[in-house]
This record gives sequence, C-alpha cells and structure tokens, in this order.
Amino acid sequence: MTRSLLRVGIAGYGVVGKRRRSVLAAHPDVVTVAVSDIKFGSDRRDNDGTHIHCTYPSLFEHDLDVLFVSLPNDLAAEATISGLNHGLHVFCEKPPGRTVEDIRLVREVEALHPHLKLKYGFNHRYHQSIKEAKALIDGGEYGSVINLRGVYGKSRIIPFSGGWRSQRAVAGGGILLDQGIHMLDMLRHFGGEFTEVKSFVSNSYWRHDVEDNVFAIMRTDSGCIASIHSTATQWRHKFRLEITLQEAVVELTGILSGSKSYGEEKLTLIVREDESTSGSFREETTLYLEDSSWHDEVFEFVDLVLEDRSVENGCSEQALGVMELVYSIYHADDPWRRQWEIANPMEGNES
Repeated sequence: MTRSLLRVGIAGYGVVGKRRRSVLAAHPDVVTVAVSDIKFGSDRRDNDGTHIHCTYPSLFEHDLDVLFVSLPNDLAAEATISGLNHGLHVFCEKPPGRTVEDIRLVREVEALHPHLKLKYGFNHRYHQSIKEAKALIDGGEYGSVINLRGVYGKSRIIPFSGGWRSQRAVAGGGILLDQGIHMLDMLRHFGGEFTEVKSFVSNSYWRHDVEDNVFAIMRTDSGCIASIHSTATQWRHKFRLEITLQEAVVELTGILSGSKSYGEEKLTLIVREDESTSGSFREETTLYLEDSSWHDEVFEFVDLVLEDRSVENGCSEQALGVMELVYSIYHADDPWRRQWEIANPMEGNES
C-alpha cells in the first residue's frame, strides 16, 4: 500500500524554521505545504508552490497533518494548542513557552487528543556525545551518578536576528530559559528529578529585564547533586558537562552548532583504576566531527507519527519538568523572585 505524504506547516520561518524545513525536505514521506512569518508582509504563493503567510493561524486554511512551531516564547504554547485543536501533530521548539502555566495548559489540551503526537525540540539529546554518555550511564558498568557540573555560555542575549529574547514580556526569561534550558534538560536526563534548589540570578552586566547570569545548585531526593552556570558573559563560548559516576567521570566538552563557536565536540571517559591517593586512572577521548542531531530529531518525529509510536525524548512531561526547574531556580533567588512577582502580579507563583 502506498503511503501518502505528511503535509507540514511551519509557524515561524526564521533561522530555526528554515533549518527544520531543510531537514524535512530530505525525508521521503514529507512535503512542506505552507510557512508563516510576520516578516513576509503579505500572503502569497512561492515559486515552488509553498503557501506563504504573515500569521500562523492562516496555516490552518490548508490540509495539514503536522505543525512545526518556531515562534517567540509568548506564542509557542498558543500555536501548539491551536495545532492540536486543529487535529495536527505538533513539533515545538524549546523553550516550550513563556511560563510554567503555558505548558500546563498545553498538556490539558494534549490530553484531549491522545492520538496526536507532541514533541519538543530538546535538540541536544540527539548529539552523538550525549547519546553515548547516556548509554555509558545506563549500562551501569561504572556505577550510578554521584554529581554533575555544567557550564553553558555565550557572549550576549540578543541574537543578530532580533531582540525579543531580551524582553521579559515576550521571552519570559533570559539566558537560562533560552540556552541554559538545554543544560538543565541534560542534568535531568542524566541525574533525575531535582527537588531542592539554591540559586543566584542577576542581570548586572547587560542590564536587560531578563537574566544574563545564573548560578544554581540542585539536589535529588536520592542525594545526587548538580550545579549549573548559565551565562551571557562567556566571551569565549563554552559548553562543558562533567558527570561523576562511582567508578568513572564522563566529560562532555564542546558542542557542534551552526555557529561553530563552542569548539570541538568531545566525550572523555576517565576510569578510576584503584582507590589509592595517587589518582590512578585511564582515559579515552572520542571526537565527533559531524552533527546529525537536527536530522535524527526530525526524522524520529516523522517516523513516530507515521508508525504511531510514543514520544520518548522531548515529550510534554519532560518539557513541563524542565520548565518547573527553570522557574524553581528563578524563585530560589529571593530578590529575583520579588522582581518577577512585581512585574507579573496576575501570574502568581510559577514554581
């Protein structure tokens, strides 16, 4: 039996939306029917037959199966809910919304459409170094996770493509919500659910109304401790995650990205040889030269739609969990929490 093509609409056609489309174009069972972006100025039809729209609701005029959401944070949950209510499978970029309440509302609507797939773009899970680290940990050879230390930073909040990420009313948060959320997802992916949080949050350098630096330390109920520094004052961009196991350390350094600014992607396994104070160990390093994460993530989503499989990576439960952790970190810093409550008197406690 011949399978018909999945018809896709893309809401938000900036750098990420275009990149998602380029990957979708390589899948034999997909066709992109329509895209939307406010920058287009008027609705029209492109030379290749793609429908072009200025606003995402116009996408629903077409016979679609799947919606990709690459919109600013204040629109992400709204568009996701609209897609689900129009009977579409939805892939939404991170962060999943502006607030925790956004994701709770999405999950309420998702529950009404159990036949539809909803996946969030926590792309780092699909990097080869991350996948191999997860396999090492799950294999159990080196014992359980004792602690984790993560640093993820870049040199600014506002990208060259626009400044909405520095506006709390639109973005909801700054560097932690925009970039650090990937590291938090990794910490939860490897370490579990963190229930105790201490933090310092500041915007003392760039002076936006969103944070430019966050230091946080977290602990699970089982005693696993993790720390994160999420920063927009890292003049040399950096990604580093150290995972200490009972018998080894897994060090992840660098991450392949479009900007190529985070250095070579490496996994170093340091295995303890004995319990002497001399620190005897053996070390193995793997270097990754190609980034297949965007391809693997999109193709997995398309295939699970076609094969009616459950979403395991980037499901809404995980999205809610990491958003709750983001806001637990914000609210663990009392001055920052008070600032949030003054700016958002109607939204209450998001943690």
